[in-house]
Amino acid sequence: MSAGIDLDNICCDFGSFRAVDHVNVNIQPGEFFSFLGPSGCGKTTILRMISGFIEPTQGVVRIGGKDMKGQRPNQRPTALIFQNLALFPLMPVWENIAFGLEVRGVDKAKRRARAEELLALVDLHDSANKMVSQLSGGQKQRVAIARALAVEPSVMLLDEPLSALDLKLRQHMRAELRSIQKRTGVTFIYITHDQGEALAMSDRVGVMSQGKLQQVAGPRDIYNNPVNGFVASFVGENNILTGTVQNAAGGMAGFDTAIGRFRARYTPPATAVPVKLYVRPEHVSLSASPGAENSVPVTVAAVAFEGSFISVQALTENGTVLVAEMRNDGSATAPAIGTRTNMSFDAARAAILPDTMVAKG
Repeated sequence: MSAGIDLDNICCDFGSFRAVDHVNVNIQPGEFFSFLGPSGCGKTTILRMISGFIEPTQGVVRIGGKDMKGQRPNQRPTALIFQNLALFPLMPVWENIAFGLEVRGVDKAKRRARAEELLALVDLHDSANKMVSQLSGGQKQRVAIARALAVEPSVMLLDEPLSALDLKLRQHMRAELRSIQKRTGVTFIYITHDQGEALAMSDRVGVMSQGKLQQVAGPRDIYNNPVNGFVASFVGENNILTGTVQNAAGGMAGFDTAIGRFRARYTPPATAVPVKLYVRPEHVSLSASPGAENSVPVTVAAVAFEGSFISVQALTENGTVLVAEMRNDGSATAPAIGTRTNMSFDAARAAILPDTMVAKG
């Protein structure tokens, strides 16, 4: 059975340093939830508080509705997969998987049967008697997952388990992890600094910065409707312009900048804080003729072929750098360096956002 997790106003201090600052979030049973953020933002500390290796300085961790205060890691219905996997090199694969059952006193025949069952689940049917050294990186990942599942946890905790793999293998293992999670129904809590991992696998994502939870939402909402500048800039690329808000009404506003006035989506923040205009490169288009709105003349400065898209970097008259991305689908031709053109964007695809705020999980 999977279990939900409630993090109720949790904080964690190391001396005078606050690593996690009043985090509130409810993770549903059977959910794949990712904490996403840069190194040092507090996401691994949250994982360690859930697993019981650290006690919160303040607040409550509940698993399945039960307060975990005073519960040691081996008393919690959780299994933790470390970044380095921590497999035993002198044991064959099946014994690695069954190790937790051996500690619990399960007899050898039942341990072996459970290991074989889990090997089938992670598509390693013929690997039971292999040594860990005979496995590829992706196979080792699957063994680590099977070992964690052997003890039938209600919650699986994963601390950047794909970070050591190459790009192609990471992409493959994303799909594998998601598939395993869906088949087992176990609650997964995943820690990563890789936005691609978080967006591709998760039901919901919690974006963190400096110990604070900035936004909790589904992957599409995180990307398309970030609540502040940190989330917008950390999850994906953006053109960012400074300026001042003018004529805010009906969820839209004008924004005066050094290169002109633009219109964009705008929800006034609760308190007076700095705001900026954010527009993603894939939402910027190029045209020889200026648009009626949100258009600025530019000179193409650089063109980079990125495979699935072409990145066009251009300069405005005052030297501001803007970037547009063109899909490499054969329908458009990249302009030559030095070409004078216009960059424009739809007001509904741009947002005026405060620099930071704290989400209410």
